[in-house]
Amino acid sequence: MYEAHFNLRFAPFGLTPDTRFYFAQASHQEALNTLLVALRSGEGFLKVTGEVGLGKTQVCRQLLNALSGADFVTAYVPNPTVSPRGLLQTVAEELSCDPGASATPEQVLKAINRQLLDNAQRQVRTALIIDEAQALSAETLEAVRLLTNLETETCKLLQVVLFGQPELDQRLARDDLRQLRQRITFSYRLQPLTRTQFDAYVRHRVEVAGATTPLFSEPALRVLYRASRGTPRLANILCHKALLAAFGPGRPGVGRAEALMAIYDTEGADIPPATKLWLFTQENLGLVCLALVVSLALAYVLSFGLASWLGTA
Repeated sequence: MYEAHFNLRFAPFGLTPDTRFYFAQASHQEALNTLLVALRSGEGFLKVTGEVGLGKTQVCRQLLNALSGADFVTAYVPNPTVSPRGLLQTVAEELSCDPGASATPEQVLKAINRQLLDNAQRQVRTALIIDEAQALSAETLEAVRLLTNLETETCKLLQVVLFGQPELDQRLARDDLRQLRQRITFSYRLQPLTRTQFDAYVRHRVEVAGATTPLFSEPALRVLYRASRGTPRLANILCHKALLAAFGPGRPGVGRAEALMAIYDTEGADIPPATKLWLFTQENLGLVCLALVVSLALAYVLSFGLASWLGTA
């Protein structure tokens, strides 16, 4: 919509986890490096958690890209709201060893085991990567644990990476899942962007999209960071709306006014206190005027009464 106006090749602040825009800031890159080192060293069970909108799926996609070489085979489960049988079927399909819809769970598991053994004999590691893992039922989590039982005398045949919201940690804290919890050898918690990282993140995305000049002023970035709390997904929503607000009247970039318009229009954004006061005044102008009149009247009455008392004294 506004790409031509700002000389962009494509929109820079989409909500889909587009790996073209991957920003290797401290938290996300550290998580990715930790996963790659752990997987290549043969660790069996890994976990990455983070609040909604922090970019877990983006890290997940980067991990899949990094493991796309000849030394790894990956099975990706983006929708974990499946039964234990459904999980086994999905893994078998991803590994190209599905014995068919009529196969029993035991037959599916045997087919997976044969494929994993074949991969191991070819010196190829196999990784199961599950996104939104907090949605897995206790029964399906147990099925994941049973899959990690597949091993030789010297190595695990299947390595598992769970990506999930903090609720995943609460699920794994249950006593009936303690066996699974004890198998997790590496855990990482994604963090929000710092102010410095936020500014670099916004610049990075507009530059990848083709911008040759800065599109966001320093005051705009300051209020957008406070409003987004350093959450990349919310930052994308706010920056997209701010560009729309600047595009409408034909402005060359986003100033504080356009940023505040985007913030006020976005549910979940933190509105600056001064802006809240201004908005309250605008929306309740009659009440503010009435309160002002009452205050002046009270001040007059009190001052008149004090003057009378001093005169009689």
